[in-house]
Amino acid sequence: GRLLGMSASTTLAGEGSADRLLCALRGRGALEEAALAAWRRVSSLGDSAAAEVWAAGALALLTANAGSSCLTVFFRLDGNPAALGRAGKEAAALCREVGAAATIATLETWERLGRPLWWSPMLRLAREAPDCVATALATASTVLEAGGPQGFAEFIAVGLKSSGYDRAARRRFFALDDPLARRAVARGGQGEFEVLERRLKLFVTALQGHPAKLRPLPATADRPAPRRASLADGVLLLPEAFPGVPAPAQPTLFRAAAAHAAAHLLFGAGRQPVGTLKPLQIVLTGLVEDARVETLMLRRFPGLRRLWAPFHVAEAEGGTAPVLLARLARGLFDLGYADSHGFVAKGRALFAEANLSDPAISRRIGGLLGNDLGQMRVQFNPRNHVVEPAYRDDNLGLWDFEDQTEAAPDLIEMMVEAARMRQEADEGRADPKGTPSETTARARPVSAAPSDEGLMLARYSEWDRVQGVERADWTTVREVPARHGDPRRIDALLDGAANLRARIDRLVRAARAGRPQRLRRLPEGTDLDLDALLESVLAEAAGEMPDERVHRATALRARDLATLVLMDVSESTRDGGVLETERLAVALLGEAMQRLGDLSALLAFASNGRERVMLTRVKDFAEPFGPAACSRLAGLEPGLSTRLGAALRHAGTEIAAQRSFRRLVLVLTDAKPCDIDVPDTADLVEDARRAVLRLRAQGTDVFGVIFGPTGQENAARIFGHTSYVLLNSIADLPARLSDLYFRLSRC
Repeated sequence: GRLLGMSASTTLAGEGSADRLLCALRGRGALEEAALAAWRRVSSLGDSAAAEVWAAGALALLTANAGSSCLTVFFRLDGNPAALGRAGKEAAALCREVGAAATIATLETWERLGRPLWWSPMLRLAREAPDCVATALATASTVLEAGGPQGFAEFIAVGLKSSGYDRAARRRFFALDDPLARRAVARGGQGEFEVLERRLKLFVTALQGHPAKLRPLPATADRPAPRRASLADGVLLLPEAFPGVPAPAQPTLFRAAAAHAAAHLLFGAGRQPVGTLKPLQIVLTGLVEDARVETLMLRRFPGLRRLWAPFHVAEAEGGTAPVLLARLARGLFDLGYADSHGFVAKGRALFAEANLSDPAISRRIGGLLGNDLGQMRVQFNPRNHVVEPAYRDDNLGLWDFEDQTEAAPDLIEMMVEAARMRQEADEGRADPKGTPSETTARARPVSAAPSDEGLMLARYSEWDRVQGVERADWTTVREVPARHGDPRRIDALLDGAANLRARIDRLVRAARAGRPQRLRRLPEGTDLDLDALLESVLAEAAGEMPDERVHRATALRARDLATLVLMDVSESTRDGGVLETERLAVALLGEAMQRLGDLSALLAFASNGRERVMLTRVKDFAEPFGPAACSRLAGLEPGLSTRLGAALRHAGTEIAAQRSFRRLVLVLTDAKPCDIDVPDTADLVEDARRAVLRLRAQGTDVFGVIFGPTGQENAARIFGHTSYVLLNSIADLPARLSDLYFRLSRC
């Protein structure tokens, strides 16, 4: 054909995509000429297979009715023919979802930014939120600049998951008017810290010999992403992702930063007052201290040199303050580095003569070098200073900024920053008298004043099933004040179940469960008591009468059980008397646990989006099941949705504080998690399953009591095939719940 005839070397056998494209465009004037010009450019590369892919992409756009304008933009694109052909097919799929106008805008944006790997997230956005395509394209350059194609895909995923059915919220997110969107952009579209946190903790723990304390230091709407790690009172604060660092290099940088922090924690001294030190002397003191602790660390772990060395890239040229500081940093780290500058040479000489086990040498050497650099009239701006190399922390943890009446004005900004670092470290630190803040699923304690939506208790992660990642701090659990009802309502329910109440009373009298106690020196038992047996053998060898009590056994001598009952009071409990039956079942169980002396608590939950997971405290562990608890139980009202995973995570946090041999969470629900911002309920089912697994890994038993046969499939997925009981009739709940509790408490 005429089109293929443009280059004999690229003539394709048979009727290929290029032939079909020519036939379709013949006689269409400017469009045909644009296609011919593009074909000449593609075919001149001499790769017939790639040219065929290009033609197939153009043909896909043509058959998708993209229109002349869209095809003209495609023919204008320059680059690898095969990549362009694949882009044409992706653009055709996009056109079928959102039409030609958005496809043209996508192609033009792709051409302008030169980013060939972002079609998949755009297609997902077009399918799930076609009204947001144009908005996302308008901000695409900002997102791609921050995180690249991978960050753009993550940005689209976060936007779709966070907004759910709320179209206005979706548009705000993709327009970067949402604080969550700005935070996602600031951290490069992804949170490497979330992925690496567990491995980094194990790594630092192995280096320093005791458990590591790591916390993320996220970007917010009013604070950009931190560029360096920070140390504050033994806590390592790490950015969620290092800005400007490609994704493949992030894990190595995180590992290097963690190892450097471990060196400070092992060999560093406490905070020291700034006094009259000038900004340049402060920076140089930190640089020398970095070199000192690293040198001591390398004596213990020589292999760390391979981890840190690639980051020292300074060359022996240039005389600005940042360059000289980087040259000195490399000179103190790398003995093979040659640098004839007098400043670097003096720093090396002072460092070589110093006793590195004395932390005071850092301040002495830093002060001397700061004076020398100042006399060289080298310009230094402390506000723009960034520690190099990138794995080293910002050194603010070295200084005590509490009383700085003699500090120079240039230090004000640095002092404010240091105070902020310490404050955030304090907020993330566990209460030494309580339980760690990470007892379950990385809970983030929140301190806030009560509002109409309740008191904020904590933020919890949530599993993103589509992306296969755990979104940190995704849900907010709030405690709403309990409404008080008439406790006589509960008394009437109990009086109406007299027979069941009597049967439970018999079970209470017969119940025995709790901490196993080892019984030694028994005449009979399930095992040998080795100590007693050895004494018996020695006695017999000495001619004495041996003691025949050489057995041991295990018995349950005292109850030691804490139980938290988690009640679903969502809208699904309104019909069929479900909530009323729940009240009776829980009241019967509460009475039984009270008489047994078991620790127990009762929480009711419902949700209204990820920021409003509402908990009502009906009974706390510290209070008895009496008239006050009955009043709150009577006052429960049904409504809203069921975000089960978040409620389970908070239940795990509360019960983890109880010092009991066994901990049990009983969940009363229809096993149909849903919420207003989650289109696919399978997401919340999978999140609840992972919450259950996390609780069990922490030693807490979780069992589901499912009312309604329609929830069986979800119940098996969430709780496991042997860890739930299904009620065909809600009327069975009071008896089954009590029987279940006594059975579980004997295990």
